[in-house]
Amino acid sequence: MASSEHTPAGPSKVLLAAPRGYCAGVDRAVHTVEHALDLYGEPVYVRKEIVHNKHVVHELEKRGAIFVEEETEVPEGEMVVFSAHGVAPSVHENAEKRRLRTIDATCPLVTKVHVEARKFAADGYTIVLIGHEGHEEVEGTTGEAPEQTVLVQSESDVAELEVDDPDRIAYITQTTLSVDETSSIIAALKKKFPNAVGPKTDDICYATTNRQQAVKALAKECDLVLVIGSTNSSNSNRLVEVAREHGADSYLIDHHGQVDEAWLDGVETVGITSGASAPEDLVEQLVVFFRERGADDVSELKTVDEDVRFMLPGEIRKELLASQGTPAAN
Repeated sequence: MASSEHTPAGPSKVLLAAPRGYCAGVDRAVHTVEHALDLYGEPVYVRKEIVHNKHVVHELEKRGAIFVEEETEVPEGEMVVFSAHGVAPSVHENAEKRRLRTIDATCPLVTKVHVEARKFAADGYTIVLIGHEGHEEVEGTTGEAPEQTVLVQSESDVAELEVDDPDRIAYITQTTLSVDETSSIIAALKKKFPNAVGPKTDDICYATTNRQQAVKALAKECDLVLVIGSTNSSNSNRLVEVAREHGADSYLIDHHGQVDEAWLDGVETVGITSGASAPEDLVEQLVVFFRERGADDVSELKTVDEDVRFMLPGEIRKELLASQGTPAAN
């Protein structure tokens, strides 16, 4: 047995945020690809990363999923799954032209934003989309009404915004943004355009809100907060920002192997959370990492209970029922 004297010292206490990790939309999307592989066999193509987590993508690749950047890369007639982030109508049109069999794993909360975009466009509004340029969700939402949609990323963008009719402004948001930052942008928008209208309910998803609230509580109790998530995960990056804004050092890591020993210097309590697309086994591995360094106090800081579940896409549900010998409901 290896001597423990060579194991670097670490925090004595580990505090886990709750809720953390998978949201209902991510769980639905990952299970959609898994079921598609089981039901239809290889190959099952996936447009973009099904969710923004490298570990999840690699595990699905091992099972036979083939990830492509665009639907035009999928051979004609094959099956393709659209990611949880949603796609523009043009993607569906391209898929139809290529006679692709499609399964849409778009998160229902993203679909809600797409519906809002179509409605505001039909009513003649200029649509202000609050989000991050280049993010797949933003690209998909913009595609619903590209001629009427303008992207803003900050209050300064709002200050520079010029529109044809200041009285016909509607705003929608990317679902994975910082709650506080988005609120300030909306406030600036309403100050500049008093008649601006928004969706009936908040676009930022429940999981994003809950995980940010949990991190705020965690940051107050910890010297360091580690967020497990990939660098292209918007909601994971926002968790790091929120932790720092509320007084804790914070870093984004893909897995426990990326922990820098220098971060642990002088740290008594480390907080751990994970983005909405990060699987729980990565959290468990990080906890083991700290236990091996002497952390004997591991507990959870719960801020809210989550019980949201989303049904699988209709195509998958129908095939699962058929495979079980159960007739599908009309």
